Parts: sequence; structure tokens; C-alpha cells
Amino acid sequence: MTRREFLAALVGAAPLRLRAALAQQTEKVRRIGVLIGWSDSDPMRRDWVAAFVEELARLGWADGRDATIKIAWTNLDANRESILAKELVASRPDVLVCTTTGTAALLHQATSAIPIVFAVVADPVGAGLVASFAHPGGNITGFTSMAAATSHAKLFDLLKQIAPGIKRGGIMFNPDTAPDGGKIYLDAFEAAARSLGAEPMILPVRSDPEIETSVGREQGGLVVMNDPFFAGAHMETVVSATRRNNVPAIYEAAPFAARGGLMSYGADRADILRHAAGYVDRILRGDSPADLPVQTPSKFKLTINLTTAKALGLEIPPSLLAAADEVIE
Repeated sequence: MTRREFLAALVGAAPLRLRAALAQQTEKVRRIGVLIGWSDSDPMRRDWVAAFVEELARLGWADGRDATIKIAWTNLDANRESILAKELVASRPDVLVCTTTGTAALLHQATSAIPIVFAVVADPVGAGLVASFAHPGGNITGFTSMAAATSHAKLFDLLKQIAPGIKRGGIMFNPDTAPDGGKIYLDAFEAAARSLGAEPMILPVRSDPEIETSVGREQGGLVVMNDPFFAGAHMETVVSATRRNNVPAIYEAAPFAARGGLMSYGADRADILRHAAGYVDRILRGDSPADLPVQTPSKFKLTINLTTAKALGLEIPPSLLAAADEVIE
């Protein structure tokens, strides 16, 4: 082979090598670290996470084929939560995903380089996670769990439809664990209660005995905020206390109704996690979290527990039953 022929063959092979290198890069298995701030013993929350994984696969990131997805459940243990956050960051994934404000804060503190997508966070601006919804900035963005200005007003309105005779309305929360100490919900709730002819009551609680005391003196209706305090054993305490004291209560988180609560109304968590998978896909394909706006829920779910309604002596209006996404009998 002459020198000219050798150079021609070399130049001709260069595009082939480049295409092969690009194909290899495109086909690289991407690593996704997921920190779930819930307990994996809860079937409903497992279903929410399954929806996220299924949507990732639909978008081209199937676990074990196109991506390696490492899912860590905190099981509502603060120490475990901190350890898992550090371990996930140390594994240097291509993107991190988390649920709840607490897990998002831990990951945000642990890395400013790895992209983070959060889901089911109530107030990301107030929590210091993002600069604004439109321009989150930095390495983190995601999806909120509620429209704070309207959600708790809607909750009390639904409660009044089931129990129109209630004259007092309480809102229960833990100021130590609720977003912004619960302040972002209170104004909307108080205005809604008064507009519906009920006296608003603010019921901060930090323990099971305080839950029992607050429910016992609440002789009207009750709205229970969704914050980490109520996600574990305290959920059973508040549900059983409301039934024992014949207090109609509504919850923002769907698992309460599944556990025996009267009704729940809130953002569809599975839908939020599917959208979070969409942001993961965009980041893996080159988008920056700083350019992806924080989004509020677009789909809400109403669940009514008929067994509990009957136990409380309440009749559900047909219009509300027709509007329910799920009826538990």
C-alpha cells in the first residue's frame, strides 16, 4: 500500500470510528439515584414509585437495560435518611431524584453538581431549594405537591359538603415538620372556614397525646395537613381518634382514606412522579435543571371512605360520590 492509499484509508475510516464512538456514548447506561422519604411498607407509596419507574422505561430508561436505578427508602427514619442521602451522592449518579422536602434538602446540601429532581415538595421556594418557580437556578428543580393558596380552602369546602352542620373547623399540623411551620396554609384555611360559616381553629400538635387532646376538643370538622409527622404511626393515631370522637375529617394525602380516614383530596402523587420521570429524561438528554421551571400539580384525586362515613352517621351527597376518583366500601 502506498502512503497516499494509506492516508485515504485512514481518512475514510475516521467517520466510521466517530459514529461508533458516538453510538457507544449514546448507549451508555445512565445511573439514577432515588431517595424516597416514605416507608416501603406502604403499598400505595410503592405504587407511586412504580409509576415513576414505569414512566422512565417508557421514555427509554429501562432499569437494567438503558439505566441503573438505585432506589433507597428512608422508612421515615431521620438518621437513615441522612446516611442514604450521603451514600447516593457518593455513588455519583447522573441524576438524583427525591420525594418530600426533607430528602430534597439533604441532597441539595450534599451536592451542587449532580442534577436533582424533587417531587411532592410543598414549598420549594420557602424551603430554600430554588430561587423561584420560573427560574429555579442551580442544580435542582421539580414538582410541588400542592397549590398552597387554594388546596386547604378546597379541603374544607369538601368537608362542609359531607357535614354541612359543622360550625367549627380545625386545621391540624406539626409546626416542627410542616413546610414553613404551616404558615403557608393557615390564611387560606381561615378565610375558607369563615366564608363557609365556621369558626377556624388552629391545632398545632407534636405528639400522639396532643393529637388525642386536639381531636377530643374539636367538635366540628377537621383538616389534617400533609406533613412528614403524619406519614407513619401518627397517621393511625389521628384516624382512630377522629373515628372514636365522631369528628369528620379530611386529609390531603390519599393513604389516610385507605387507612380508614373519611376522605382525602390532594394532588395525584403517581401523576407527579410520572412528570418527574419526564424531567429526568430531559436532564439525561442534555437539559439543565436551572432551565426547567418548578411545576405545580395538574391532576388531583378525591377519595371517599364509605365505611367511615356510615360509622360517623354521614350521608355522602350523590354529586360528591359522582365526583370521587375512588370510593372505598
